[in-house]
Amino acid sequence: MVTTHNLGFSRIGKNRELKFAQESYWKKAINAEQLEEQGRQLRQEGWEYQAKLDYASVGDFSFYDHVLDTSFLLGNLPTRAENLNGSQLDNYFRIARGRAHNNDCACTHAGEMTKWFDTNYHYIVPEITAGTTFTLNTEHLFAQIEEAKAQGINPKPVIIGPVTYLYLSKTKDNSDKLDFLEPLLSVYAELFNELAGIGIEWLQIDEPALVTELSPEWRQAFEKAYYRLQTRDIKLLLTTYFGQLQENLQLACNLPVAGIHIDTINAKDEVSKVIDWLPSHKVLSLGVIDGRNIWKTDLNQCINWLKPIAKKLPNRLWLAPSCSLLHVPVDLTMETNIEPDIKNWLAFAVQKIEELSIIATALNQGKYCVEEALTLNSEAINSRKQSTQVTNNDVKNALKKITPELGARKSKYEQRIFKQRQHLKLPLFPTTTIGSFPQTKEIRAVRSQFKNNALDVNSYVSAIKNEIEQTIRKQESLGIDVLVHGEAERNDMVEYFGEQLEGYIFSQYGWVQSYGSRCVKPPIIFGDISRSKPMTTDWLQYAQSLTEKTVKGMLTGPVTLLNWSFVRDDQPLKETCQQLALAIREEVLDLERAGITVIQIDEAALREGLPLRKSQWQEYLSWAIESFKICANGVKDETQIHTHMCYSEFNDIIEAIINMDADVITIETSRSDTKLLDAFDDINYPNEIGPGVYDIHSPNIPNEADIISLIEKACEKIPVERLWINPDCGLKTRQWCEVTPALKSMVSAAKKLRQKQHQENTTKLAS
Repeated sequence: MVTTHNLGFSRIGKNRELKFAQESYWKKAINAEQLEEQGRQLRQEGWEYQAKLDYASVGDFSFYDHVLDTSFLLGNLPTRAENLNGSQLDNYFRIARGRAHNNDCACTHAGEMTKWFDTNYHYIVPEITAGTTFTLNTEHLFAQIEEAKAQGINPKPVIIGPVTYLYLSKTKDNSDKLDFLEPLLSVYAELFNELAGIGIEWLQIDEPALVTELSPEWRQAFEKAYYRLQTRDIKLLLTTYFGQLQENLQLACNLPVAGIHIDTINAKDEVSKVIDWLPSHKVLSLGVIDGRNIWKTDLNQCINWLKPIAKKLPNRLWLAPSCSLLHVPVDLTMETNIEPDIKNWLAFAVQKIEELSIIATALNQGKYCVEEALTLNSEAINSRKQSTQVTNNDVKNALKKITPELGARKSKYEQRIFKQRQHLKLPLFPTTTIGSFPQTKEIRAVRSQFKNNALDVNSYVSAIKNEIEQTIRKQESLGIDVLVHGEAERNDMVEYFGEQLEGYIFSQYGWVQSYGSRCVKPPIIFGDISRSKPMTTDWLQYAQSLTEKTVKGMLTGPVTLLNWSFVRDDQPLKETCQQLALAIREEVLDLERAGITVIQIDEAALREGLPLRKSQWQEYLSWAIESFKICANGVKDETQIHTHMCYSEFNDIIEAIINMDADVITIETSRSDTKLLDAFDDINYPNEIGPGVYDIHSPNIPNEADIISLIEKACEKIPVERLWINPDCGLKTRQWCEVTPALKSMVSAAKKLRQKQHQENTTKLAS
C-alpha cells in the first residue's frame, strides 16, 4: 500500500478571505478574535480538501509568513522588537510590516523581505546577533494540531528544519550563523519531545537548503543536527523540494530520520539512486504532482512509472505534491470564463489533491477502480498536445531570425549618457518613482465596470485620463523630476500585458500569495506569444501631453513576464522568454516613436529564475539577460532605458546586471539598510543607479533625515552624479495619505543633498 500526504496548502482562501481579514484588522475594522476566527475557518477548509489523504499538513497556515512564524516558534525576535507594547499578534505584524494598525504609533523597522528560494513568495528574513537566544513557544502550532484532531484529521505537523532556518537567516553583527546551531538544536529537541507528548506520529521537517550547493561546514551541520535530534519518540520526514540533491543525495539518505521526500518534478533522475541508497527501514516520499504549476498530471504515465517502485518499496512508498500547494491557486471549479478546452488542461490545488488520490487508488486497488478518471485525464493530455491554439509558425520563424546585434545598443554607455543628460537636463540626484501610484477603490471600480460591460469605452477612457492627469499634477506639485502616469489602467504588472498578448489566458480566482496580504493572479502562458497592437502608447502619449517634464514609460520585462506567469511546460523556458522579448521590443520602439524618451522595463523577477545551484546559473543568465537586451536595446542613444529590481539579493549576479547595460537601475535598499549596495564595493558599476530610499511595503512614512542618511551611504559607493532617488518599488498598494508625505520627504531630501553638494563643490573650487 502507498501512503498519501500533503506538504502544505494555500492559506489565503478561494476568495482571498485571509487578505481581506488581515487588512480589516490592520484598519481596526475587526478585532483579533475575528481575525483568528477567519484563520480557523480557512484552516478547516484546507483540511477538508485534504480529507482523502492519509496525512494532512498542519502548521502551514500563517497570518503573514511561515518563516516569521518559525522565528516566533523559536523565540527568535529582533532586538528592536523585544520591548514593544501590545499583544503577540501586534508584535508579529510590526516585525512583518513595520506596524500592527494603520493608526498605531508603536512602529518599528520591518524585517527584511526576500524571495523564498526560486519562487515568487517572499519571506521575512530571520535575524541573528551575538546576543540571540532561542525559547520554544508552541502555542499557535499546538492549537492548530488540536483543531485538526477535532476535525477528524490525521495531522502531520510541518516545520522548517534547523539547518535551513539558519541558512536563510542573516547576521546583523558578522556573527557566524553556525555558532548558533547547538542552542537552536536544543529548542528543536524540546519541540520534538512535546510533539511526541501530544501523540504526533510523523513530523514533516522541511530542509530545502539540501538542494543548494553547500559548503563542507553546512553539510557537516546537517549531520550534526540530525544525529543530535534523532529520536524514537517521533518519526521525522525530511522534506526537500525545488531541485535536485546531487552531491547532497547520499548525505540526505544517510541522515537518521524515518523518511525522506524527493521532488520528482525536478529530481526524477535521482529516484533510482535514492531507492538503492535508502536504508530499508526508511520510507520514501515522492513528490509526483507539480506543486508550482497548474497543468494536469499525466496520470497514466505517472502510474506506470510508479508501479515498479511501489513493488520495490512495499508499505514504504509515500506520495505527495512536489512541494507545498501554497504556490498554486485553490480551486479550478470556480473558473467560469476560461475556454473549456484549455480549462480541461489545468489543475489547481484542490484538483492536485484529487490527482494524488487517483494515483494512490490505482496503485493500491488497481486501475479499474479509477478507469473513468484515467480516461478523462488521458483525453485532456492528448487534447493539449494536439491543439492548434498552442503553435504560431510566424512566432517560431521570428525566433530563428534573432542575432546578437538585436540586443546591442548603438553606442557605449559613456556616449549615450552624455546625449541623455543634454536632452533630459535633470538636476543632481534626480527624483522619480517606480511606476504605479495608489490604486484607489474608485480606480478599481472603473476597471471592473468596464470589464463587465457596465461602462462604455468613452467613459472608461475619460475616467482613466482624469486619473492620469491628477497623478501628473500631484507629482508636479511635489517637485518630482521624472514623472510617471501612475498605471491607473493596470490591474497587475504582468496580467495587464498578458491580456494584450496572444498565447495567454486568465483566471478569475487564480490567486496565490506573494507576501502578507499581497496576492497575485499569475496569467497562464499556454501557447506561442505575439503582440498584435500597442499596449501602453496611448496612455503615455496623453500623460506626456499634460506636462513639460519628462514622463517615463513603464513596461514589464520578458524575464518577469515569464517568471511571474504559470508557464507552459512543453517547450524550453528560453524559447518562451525570447518570444516575450520580441513582443516587448515592439512596444519599446512604439513608445520611442511616440516621443517617450525614458522607458523603464521592470525585471523584478530576474533573480528568482536563477537555478538554486550556482553551477547552473550561467546558462539561465545567458538567455535571461539576452532576452532583456533584445527587448530594450533597439532604441536611439538619446532614449534612456531604466530597469527595476526589488527584494532580491543580487550581489552575486552583479556582473550579469552590468551586462544588461540599462542606463539606470533602481533597486531595493531600505529594508536591508543599504546592505545590497555592498555589491559595489569591489565592482565599479558603470551606469546610473537609484537605491530605493524608503520601504513601500510598510505603511510607515519615512522622514527626510533617514532618506538623506541612506543616500549618503550610497554616495560612499556610487559617484553622486550617477545617483537617483526613488522609493523601493511601485506605490499601488499604498494610500495617498501615506504616499504624499513620503514623497515630500523624498523630494525635500534630494533638494538638501543638492545644496550640500553645491556647497562642497564651491568650497573645493575656493580652496
